[in-house]
Amino acid sequence: MRPIEKLQSLIILGAIFIGLALSGIPGLAEPASRSILLLLMLMLTGAFLHVPLRRFGDVLHHRRVAFLSLAINFIWTPLLAWLLGWLLLRDAPALWIGLIMLLVTPCTDWYLVFTGIARGNVALSTALLPVNLALQLVLLPIYLLLLAGAVISLDAWRIVESVVLVLLLPLSAAIVLRTIVVRLRGELWLIGRALPMVQAGQIICLALAIAAMFTAQGSVLVQNPQAFLRLLVPLLLFYGVNMALALTIGRAMRASYADTASLCCTTLARNSPIALGIALAAFPEQPLIALTLAIGPLIELPILGIVSQLLLWIRRTRLYALPAS
Repeated sequence: MRPIEKLQSLIILGAIFIGLALSGIPGLAEPASRSILLLLMLMLTGAFLHVPLRRFGDVLHHRRVAFLSLAINFIWTPLLAWLLGWLLLRDAPALWIGLIMLLVTPCTDWYLVFTGIARGNVALSTALLPVNLALQLVLLPIYLLLLAGAVISLDAWRIVESVVLVLLLPLSAAIVLRTIVVRLRGELWLIGRALPMVQAGQIICLALAIAAMFTAQGSVLVQNPQAFLRLLVPLLLFYGVNMALALTIGRAMRASYADTASLCCTTLARNSPIALGIALAAFPEQPLIALTLAIGPLIELPILGIVSQLLLWIRRTRLYALPAS
């Protein structure tokens, strides 16, 4: 993991404080607000460059565990997200919708780092990347209309328009760029030289987008200082429940440790940048939803670090009696 990736949580936290400091300067709110979506689209273009779309069929080589990962991510987790919101955030519908948006978007790149740290099956996790992305494109509008639509009234056309703007345009740009770079310099150069620089650029664009968001909406956090604590409990419950579920399924199936570790990481990591971009485009009048998605990585990244170490401890102690990799 590169130094900038290790410091991502601190960078995001620093971006929030910088944005809050700048929010008091007159005249900055409007240009900051206009820059957010562009920065997120640049970041997502970089993120999609990492997704090996040509290897979509690789998931068939790991069909048993891959199917379980997809079932947990796209069937179980949306239901869990709605239930956690109903139990804990019924009096805060914006936070509830933000929680739903965060949890129904599984990660499409970052979990590979933690899978590797935990000595999981990186090939399995990589094979899931294009499938996770494709299913998000199709299912995210449906989740929003069914789950978030049960909380507040939604404009269906605006939701579809936001998904096209925030997901399909960066994805199309990434496909074109990847094709050009591979033809000109080769795939080895892309993977070995270009993508590490792109990864650093993604983090910088995300930090700038968050700083711009808090510059434009700094008063929202000042008026809602309890938002972080309100989100902490449902998110901790999500990580705890899905971790226990993945370990239990791995043990019941007699899956290898590497496959089980991969199952844990792929069902825990979330894609907050995609959800944040959709929220800014679809709910510009609900800044608390975007605030929820900016807070998400502050909780997620430390937890994923703890999870990877916990998995290594399970591997050493054979606590769950998983077969060797």
